[in-house]
Amino acid sequence: MLHTGFEQPRLTDAQVTALDALRVQCAGDVVKMTTLAQSGHPGGSLSSLHFLLVLYAGIRRPGVRDPDRDRVVVSHGHISPGTYSVLAACDYFPRERMLMDFRRAGTPFSGHVETCVPGVEWNTGNLGQGLSAGVGMALAARLRGSDLRVAVCMGDGEQQKGQIAEARRFAVKFGLANLFGVIDLNGLQIGGKTSDIMPQNIAGAWEAEGWNVLDVPDGHDWQQLYAALRAAYRHETARPERPTVVIAHTVMGKGVSFMENKHQFHGAAASWEQAAQALAEIGAENDLERLKAKRAALPLKHEGREAPPAPEVAIDPGQPRTLGVDVKTDCRSAYGDALADLAAVNNAAGAPPKVVGFTCDLMESVKMNVLKKAQPAAFFEAGIQEHHTAAMCGAMSREGLRVFFSTFGVFGCAETYNQQRLSDINEARLKVVLTHCGLDVGEDGPTHQNIDYLALFGSLFHFDVFAPADPNQCDRIIRCIAVRETDSFVPMGRSKLPVIADETGKRPFFDEAYAFTPGKADRLRSGSEVAVLAFGPTSWRAVKVHELLKAKGIGVEVWNMASLKPLDREAVLRAAETGMIVTYEDHNVNTGLGLLVANVLAEERVQCRLLKLGVTFYGSSGLADQLYAEQGLSPEQVAARVEAFLAEASTPESAAGGRAVPTWLR
Repeated sequence: MLHTGFEQPRLTDAQVTALDALRVQCAGDVVKMTTLAQSGHPGGSLSSLHFLLVLYAGIRRPGVRDPDRDRVVVSHGHISPGTYSVLAACDYFPRERMLMDFRRAGTPFSGHVETCVPGVEWNTGNLGQGLSAGVGMALAARLRGSDLRVAVCMGDGEQQKGQIAEARRFAVKFGLANLFGVIDLNGLQIGGKTSDIMPQNIAGAWEAEGWNVLDVPDGHDWQQLYAALRAAYRHETARPERPTVVIAHTVMGKGVSFMENKHQFHGAAASWEQAAQALAEIGAENDLERLKAKRAALPLKHEGREAPPAPEVAIDPGQPRTLGVDVKTDCRSAYGDALADLAAVNNAAGAPPKVVGFTCDLMESVKMNVLKKAQPAAFFEAGIQEHHTAAMCGAMSREGLRVFFSTFGVFGCAETYNQQRLSDINEARLKVVLTHCGLDVGEDGPTHQNIDYLALFGSLFHFDVFAPADPNQCDRIIRCIAVRETDSFVPMGRSKLPVIADETGKRPFFDEAYAFTPGKADRLRSGSEVAVLAFGPTSWRAVKVHELLKAKGIGVEVWNMASLKPLDREAVLRAAETGMIVTYEDHNVNTGLGLLVANVLAEERVQCRLLKLGVTFYGSSGLADQLYAEQGLSPEQVAARVEAFLAEASTPESAAGGRAVPTWLR
């Protein structure tokens, strides 16, 4: 493969000839892949080939996993045929493997680029997120002291996404001159002309945000592309301290007469007859029949789809803090102190940081002001730009850093679920710690009461979910997730909570001897008649329920289910030995702990009466205790409902294993 390194000022004639030959090969492969699969995006792939070839010919790539390799993020991931064809031309993998496996179930070569393909740095496809990922990689490189470059390839229709503006501003604020973008300006998107669908001044927008803008009038001219990309790569721009974007004016479906400037071929493959014409016009070999027969004979398989492992980060969890039973404070404060402790013991003076934190204009609310005060170089204020920040942090977490992202629950979960999902798909190592979750937000009202966080994060395959019951457990959970090489999510409320005591009432339950263990629940109180399972701010309230009913001679067992994912199934089964389980949560009652417990009981074929208590409608605005009472979730109300539940269980119908029949049906 041709390699220029962006060293000489111009391409030689021999290099141009070599690039011409490679373009023929890659364009032919684009047509073959999409026709064999009878799906895909040939139009944008063909318009992007010239700049992709120049880019990959110039970047530094000592090895596909070398930490100092240059990074290329393809944000408009639907041009996977073009990306794969160029990577194959650069010897990242055999060409025929790509041709056989493109869009075939169980193989790495998906319809949108994925990191299980060598040379792909970030799974993309949801437009507008690639620049944020590139920003994260560029910032991580700067923190590590690496001089690598990060290039982000984008489409022109994609520029309509607001997240790109968020990422642009962040990159300028933090002076990421090691970052540059390339825009494929072919003027078309799925529905037609970009100027008709959503007019915009692309160059003006980038320039207004402070980027260097380099215009390439003919995005299929090797020398024009090389000059612009070389200038961006080598910082030979008017403002070398700023990031740069290269805007390449191209032709959709370049080189194939019936595809050129036709938006229909944005996402439609050529027919077999059209493919033969296209290959002839490109000048590529037509071996479609051979490839089709070979592909048809391949067995269904599932191999090679794992993302490459992220670099491990050795983290010292430090010494946990323990508050006494007479203390009442919020989990947010415990989080801020634990995070500052982690930075203090892991971020050595004069060395690249290991622990960093990001928030979105909520520094004091999420208690990251403690980190900023202790280690200002480890703290980053991203402004009210949650979509960008979530995606950026996910990418950074795979770059040898332990990244904590904190904001309110409704912003970091409900608003940015798509971004968190992409981090999950990329098997990131992100630590998402969200405060102000549930009704516990209080006076801010229903728009800010995130009551669906467990349902959303629980549906992500790689995220752990740990919800602390009090500040002492919160401290230990934060230290635990810091050492884990997984995505982790920690939700917490806003209010100050009492420190939960042991059964003697004299010592903290989560004391110096306690270590948080993922997948393990905590039995806070003993009882034999009914088990109450709670988490987060309902755990101390469940202890209060125990006390209220104990005074009436009713034995209530209380379990703190802080590890929601993975869930302690054994604890659920032990609780079921009472014959009655009540789940008690500050979460949508239909999608939270109650559902998880019901699943375990059903899957294990355990007969146990179950009462699910939780949020049943959007809350109003008021103090947290008032909002709990409004939903029937105060300790006194729950105690009454548990007592009624026990009474119902003693009816003849219940004793016989049936359900009482309403009078009007008898």
